[in-house]
Amino acid sequence: MGAVASCFNSVVNAITSCFMAIVNGIVTVIKAIISGIVALFSAIANVLTCGKAGGRKRATTSHV
Repeated sequence: MGAVASCFNSVVNAITSCFMAIVNGIVTVIKAIISGIVALFSAIANVLTCGKAGGRKRATTSHV
């Protein structure tokens, strides 16, 4: 009986690992798509505002 339970446990663990890998792949693809959309809108905003919207401020240094 112990061998059957161990085999069943191994099968369940394998199925769970496979399912988690599939979910991880789907999440990675969704994150890449969202990142691309954000980059596209950032580029559009940059063009429409001549580079004055968003981004990081440049530090000014004093040349004394």
